[in-house]
Amino acid sequence: MGNILTQSQIRFYRENGYCAVEGIFDNGVLDKARGIVDDLLSSPDLSGIAEAEAEDDTKARRIWAPTARDRVFSELAEDSRLLDAISQLIGEDIVLQCPKPNVKPPQVGSVVDGHQDFAYHPHSNTDLVAALIYLDDATGENTCLRVAAGSHRDGLLSHERDGCFGGRISSLENVGVDESTVVDCEGRAGTVVFLHPLVVHSSEKNLSDLYRRVFIPAYRAADALPLYYGPHAAHNEPHAKLLRGKPSKTARSEGGVWRLPIAEAEFNSLYEIQEGCVTSHEGVTLAW
Repeated sequence: MGNILTQSQIRFYRENGYCAVEGIFDNGVLDKARGIVDDLLSSPDLSGIAEAEAEDDTKARRIWAPTARDRVFSELAEDSRLLDAISQLIGEDIVLQCPKPNVKPPQVGSVVDGHQDFAYHPHSNTDLVAALIYLDDATGENTCLRVAAGSHRDGLLSHERDGCFGGRISSLENVGVDESTVVDCEGRAGTVVFLHPLVVHSSEKNLSDLYRRVFIPAYRAADALPLYYGPHAAHNEPHAKLLRGKPSKTARSEGGVWRLPIAEAEFNSLYEIQEGCVTSHEGVTLAW
């Protein structure tokens, strides 16, 4: 196992809840990944491939089941250098949980409101980390990731709307997070942003003429077990894959009380719940 992250970068992650690192991936694999994304999204019918943008259903905002579509996504998620870095943050027993490519197409790329990943997928402990791999240069112009630095130290914040899980924080002020802590995580293609599961993050609508494509494999320590198996979460677990170390015979528990993401009705994605569009058990679409 190599030390990909410096001690300074690890300290920064612990203190701020995120860390942006360059140099893990070379241009060849990034070119290949961009080409695969372009090929997938060139299909005349995206319905079985991706979730469509709300404003333009000919454009996608997320590709479904990426590792089942092309080996390049598995190669990225299982890259030994990336796993070396992950092990420095959550330990040597690593489970790949839910890889996903997000696509922010020009002019219509959807807003992602402020939220914590842990709110959607609470576990027995917080040794989880998402690795956002920028496939394109990400700047303020094409709406790079925004992070409220240090907000992971505030614990799990309310994501409720009218007494049910709403998928987003109403405002930073309402949950006691200082807006001055929000920073833009700009980076060149190939930059990896490591995110703590409790750090508040978001991104704006992409009104530029540039794509902002990102592949996000999410990992957990083998002894961090899911606490919630509701509709939007249960489908992840059958595909969870031990990548390094040993499976755990125990669940390591952190003290505290975790809110469960119980919504008014079922939803398929972060975008749907944040936009207030969910499906009732009778199959009726509800909009708030």
